[in-house]
Amino acid sequence: MWGTLVGIAFFGLYPLLNWYASERQHTFGLYLPFELQIPFVASFIWPYFSMYLVLLIPVFVLNTTALKRLAIELIIATIIAAFIFLLIPCHLGFTRTIPEQPLYHLLYSQLFNLDHPYNLVPSLHVVYSATIVFIITANTKKYLSYLFYLWLIGLTSSTILVHQHHLLDVITGFSLSLLVHMIIGRYYEKDYCRSTGVN
Repeated sequence: MWGTLVGIAFFGLYPLLNWYASERQHTFGLYLPFELQIPFVASFIWPYFSMYLVLLIPVFVLNTTALKRLAIELIIATIIAAFIFLLIPCHLGFTRTIPEQPLYHLLYSQLFNLDHPYNLVPSLHVVYSATIVFIITANTKKYLSYLFYLWLIGLTSSTILVHQHHLLDVITGFSLSLLVHMIIGRYYEKDYCRSTGVN
């Protein structure tokens, strides 16, 4: 049920605002000139696509309460990001490149057809990945937490190396995820104290 609500929030807002930005006469280029020198690394499409694996993991490692909290955080972050997309429509500074190698040519062709180069600040790719990792690592052993954070670093780096995002997109994505996580965390702590009688 909660996964369905997250899906409604994402698919109801993200494609619509991507299309809307593509129709705007003016969009913002929120990147620094040196960022355009960052190389395109086709093989980083694999850590980039690994976000879809990250999306599946919570079902197997989180209890119902944690899954509900995760869904609430993702929905709130998606709505906030949607307002930012609406107010500050951005465009990608990179020239999109489709590799010649057949497999990568297919993967990048499909990616570019589905995901237009707008909806950049903040990166929802980063928001979703970071939010999930924040909650998973609060419910796993320390050594597993290190692995998840290493995964997160590789995944978020890939958004730049496959030329889907810029540095500000990643920074704001992390910031939005962390902010929502902290605010909802305080609510859950207060709710826990009320239910247990702890002051």
